[in-house]
Amino acid sequence: MSQTQLRLLTEEDVERIITEAYELLQDPGVRIYDPEVLDMLGQAGAKVDQDARVAHIPADMVDQALKTVPESFYLYDREGWPAVHYGGDDVHFDPGSAAIFVLDYGSLHSRKPVTADLVAHLRLADVLPELNAVSTALVCADVPREVADMYRLYLALRLVQKPIITGTFAVETFAPMHALLATVAGGDEALREKPRAVFDVCPSPPLLWSEITCRNMVDCARTGVPAELVSMPLTGATGPANLAGAVVQHAAESLSGIVIHQLAGPGAPIVWGGSPAAFDMRTGTPPMGAIETMMIDMAYAQVGKSLDLPTHAYMGMSDAKIVDTQVGLEAGMGTLLAALGGINMISGAGMLDFESCQSLEKMVIDNEIIAMVRRFLRGIDTSDESLGLEIIREVGHRGNFMVTQHTLKHFQREVYQPSPVIDRDFRQTWEKKGAHNTGFRAHERVHQLIETHEAPALDSSLRAELEQIMLAAGQPHGLEHLPKWD
Repeated sequence: MSQTQLRLLTEEDVERIITEAYELLQDPGVRIYDPEVLDMLGQAGAKVDQDARVAHIPADMVDQALKTVPESFYLYDREGWPAVHYGGDDVHFDPGSAAIFVLDYGSLHSRKPVTADLVAHLRLADVLPELNAVSTALVCADVPREVADMYRLYLALRLVQKPIITGTFAVETFAPMHALLATVAGGDEALREKPRAVFDVCPSPPLLWSEITCRNMVDCARTGVPAELVSMPLTGATGPANLAGAVVQHAAESLSGIVIHQLAGPGAPIVWGGSPAAFDMRTGTPPMGAIETMMIDMAYAQVGKSLDLPTHAYMGMSDAKIVDTQVGLEAGMGTLLAALGGINMISGAGMLDFESCQSLEKMVIDNEIIAMVRRFLRGIDTSDESLGLEIIREVGHRGNFMVTQHTLKHFQREVYQPSPVIDRDFRQTWEKKGAHNTGFRAHERVHQLIETHEAPALDSSLRAELEQIMLAAGQPHGLEHLPKWD
């Protein structure tokens, strides 16, 4: 059995990109807006310009940090079973995080999501078989902005079995979010031993770490919560216009993040991820469905793999505004390419409109795309039995393979059987069923699947403790009661 692997860069290309990234860390260096992190870098051997807030990081510091980074780690589900393996060429999928809009079926206009939208999204993502993790995918507009990030995590912990891709947009909310995770895990050490979530942490291009992202990185490292780097240069806007230059900048930003992270917590798990884009000069937009964006993603993931690091990418998304033909074109291409690159976590199922909007119907369609891609990754079995010499001789010129035990044994494994979202019937049958398009069939499937979801059983004391943590953080910002959803 063969499995195709796609690499865009030669080994020499990768070595040169890493070498140039190392050079950028020394000149011009990295701007750091957190005083503690800047001091930490200086004490470890970086040349620090306090007035400019710039750390010039030498190669030996990068080398030392890379020596302590784990090559792989697991995320665990609600029951404590390993569910996602970050490392090697293992491929997993999640919906992607922090969309600020949601698209209702049949609407041409997106809107700000509320609690009910995130609840529906989490239930659907938890039950879709091809998604390995859920994400805190929607920013709810019916809670104070200051606690919106931890509220998303609170709902996920209440509702889902799968691991969680999340993140925070403030310094203050990491501690209560960690408390939520530790409460469900059974304590700080239990969470460190079996992490349930990974936190996205985003440097600012070019070569800059804000106080918030520095603190998030340090907090993740010191608590052992996995961090996922999301470097995002835009070609010609916040990074070089050429694709290779964007990959070099991505590498430099990510390496600087690894240095900070490993100084704070040597051996803590971290992921080489990102969300760069090939900037569209005509519209001023960052198209995530552009082929050049996908090429940057594939190339930076290849660089990360050469360093024996776990990898992540935002791929499988679409820049379309509704669930239309463009959605299938961009999502299908991105999902297949990312999987062929062996990227460990591929974020983007359900995402539209430059990573800003979520659609339940697209997520159901993406589930079918992912299933087909997984089948492709299995390759073609060329064992003696699969070559079929004996069954071809047995059937001979009669040609009726359908009545044989061989067909009964093999056809379901050999050919992926899609859900009713994918139409493979005769036209006459399709017309009799209502002549519905893919979007309509996906909409029906959404409701069917959500009805099958069962939230994990949490005893009343645990639910009360989670709610108390949430309210304690929210009350200073006016959150007296949590929105009703169950």
